[in-house]
Amino acid sequence: MDLVIRGARVVDGTGGPSYTADVGIHEGRIAELGRIAGGGRRTLDAHGLVLAPGFIDMHAHSDLALLRDPDHSAKAAQGVTLEVLGQDGLSYAPVDDRTLDEVRAAIAGWNGTGEDIDFDWRTVGGYLDRLDAQGIAVNAAYLVPQGTVRAHVVGWGDRPATPAELDRMRGLVAEGLAQGAVGMSSGLTYTPGMYASGAELTELCRVVAAYGGYYCPHHRSYGRGALAAYAEMVELTREAGCALHLAHATMNFGENQGRAGELLALLDGALAGGADITLDSYPYTPGCTTLVALLPSWANEGGPEAVLARLRDDAVAERIRYALEVEGADGCHGVPVDWSTIEIAGTTDPAFGAYVGTRVPDWDTARRLLLGDRLGPSILQHVGHEENVRAIMRHPVHTGGSDGILQGAKPHPRAYGTFPHYLGHYVRELGVLSLEECVAHLCGRPAARLRLPDRGLVRVGHRADLVLFDPLTVAAGSTYEHPRALPTGIPHVLIDGRFVVRDGRRTDVLAGRAVRRTPHRGR
Repeated sequence: MDLVIRGARVVDGTGGPSYTADVGIHEGRIAELGRIAGGGRRTLDAHGLVLAPGFIDMHAHSDLALLRDPDHSAKAAQGVTLEVLGQDGLSYAPVDDRTLDEVRAAIAGWNGTGEDIDFDWRTVGGYLDRLDAQGIAVNAAYLVPQGTVRAHVVGWGDRPATPAELDRMRGLVAEGLAQGAVGMSSGLTYTPGMYASGAELTELCRVVAAYGGYYCPHHRSYGRGALAAYAEMVELTREAGCALHLAHATMNFGENQGRAGELLALLDGALAGGADITLDSYPYTPGCTTLVALLPSWANEGGPEAVLARLRDDAVAERIRYALEVEGADGCHGVPVDWSTIEIAGTTDPAFGAYVGTRVPDWDTARRLLLGDRLGPSILQHVGHEENVRAIMRHPVHTGGSDGILQGAKPHPRAYGTFPHYLGHYVRELGVLSLEECVAHLCGRPAARLRLPDRGLVRVGHRADLVLFDPLTVAAGSTYEHPRALPTGIPHVLIDGRFVVRDGRRTDVLAGRAVRRTPHRGR
């Protein structure tokens, strides 16, 4: 054995009872499990620690962070060994030169402008190859971003795709899946993805289904129209014959307080009818997005430069204000904006750094920030409800996803704390989930959704992507005041049997790789 871990409490990712065992690792895989008589080249005493599969972050925004920051302790220190990128319908492949520049500007609030990145790829396969060539801190899977595909083919306008354009979009989605993507994402409150009709999305989901992938939508509303938006996704994927994974499944804003049960009843009915549905959530009440995302869709049409031009026009800016504050813009989920719930989390231009951590007092301030920082500000939106968070995380198809935006001076603490917060707060302190159930939500169930047969469980033959933590002390260190503080109680993290965290410290090991799921033509 390369490594023998002795005396751990094994929580294997199935949801079954824990047990004490030694774990032997050889050539990056679990080679023996039980009582191991012989020694290994190295031995680790794990008495008092839980050994679990490495956590899988089903909703991550580390698309550029993995390339920019080899340390990536934001996720490695949490015990995350795999992240799913390409979320919310907007990422950096597949693109041409025009689309790449537009996407970089549109999601600067998520990932920065990328000025320090050499964008030497244009395809999904090229991006995954770049991750492999550079070496990354944790493993990464990728979803084909539907909004980027639409920008590439149709542009940023609010109009139906022509039959020829739809064929081309089908081709780009198929190409991305053939090159190793695990599915397709959408951001249906973000332009230009939101301009796709249900029929257009259904046709793209038929391609996803044919390759055995899943559809991961940020659906059309988390506010006033939340239940109808969830129902649209369920029906759309039923018609397409496609597996569905609901991104950051929440019920937010005052309209939805206490209504998580209605969402879960909708899903239970679909599951009883044979639907293949999972969801992810983060264990916090505030959301996080960009300030420009709140604007009505008509104001976001045409791409970043068109948005800036509208904001400079006083008459148009007044129309935007009215849509936000009186009508309830679709970008703000149909709910009139309450500026007191909007906190600036980061800006791309340091000149506006004084706004970070403050609430937005009014539209004039929001407009000034959007223009001055060229649509760059990211925000926290304090609109969630604790009872909904707890109800959703208990559901048997639930998985964990941080939705962690690492950009900004004061990001959401979920980026650095989601997984230890589940284990410390919701398992140990509140008992919302048992330890065994929670690990299944964070490991086994995500691996099953991703159809990765050798990950997510502690099993002989599986990859040795493992985390060891102290169940009595594990906790998120990140808070709203100090969002980049690292967790406690997670001394060891391994990927392919190599320590990426040892004795609580990040090593210099870059064991992560692009995880390409081999597509199979299922239909």
